[in-house]
Amino acid sequence: MLDWLNQGHGVNWTHEVEKLGSGDLCFYLSCSQIVPITVLGNFRNNLVVHESHLPQGKGWSPLTWQILEGHNRIPVTLLEAVEKVDSGDIYLQEWIEFEGHELIDELRQAQAEATLRLCRRFVADYPEVLQQAKPQRGGESFYPRRRPRDSQLDVQGSLAEQFSLLRVVDNERYPAFIDYNGRRYVLKVTASR
Repeated sequence: MLDWLNQGHGVNWTHEVEKLGSGDLCFYLSCSQIVPITVLGNFRNNLVVHESHLPQGKGWSPLTWQILEGHNRIPVTLLEAVEKVDSGDIYLQEWIEFEGHELIDELRQAQAEATLRLCRRFVADYPEVLQQAKPQRGGESFYPRRRPRDSQLDVQGSLAEQFSLLRVVDNERYPAFIDYNGRRYVLKVTASR
């Protein structure tokens, strides 16, 4: 966030919750930890970006789960981090749209760009943006944490039927695989331009 530094903001960057200090704003981006209330209390506003239409789709890997559900238009939501996961007031939201062929790196790139736009808008409009806070309404749903086993293909299914799964596998961390005739086979997916 060099632009924030150039605008005179103080910025600290860490990957460890224990190393957080205190300040006006704290963005928890791609943070897989539940941040303790004692840490949240060190900042005026604690912010999370979550890719779902909250309160639907709380939890883990919402972008991936929605692609698997067949969605190609995904909301990206900036909200206040509170003690209960993904339950704070919503400040800003935008939608990212996919054509249905993008693989995980392209999905992540679009997600990252939307996240940065929302964070920049929040800082640019702070503190007035706080007045836009909207509580979440309606029933909530939760996505589970994705595990390597979630990348298993059905050997009896067609590739076309399983293309959404092929879009979201990570060739290094959780590649697509099949179990067949007593062996496991890993399939790596790349796009040809």
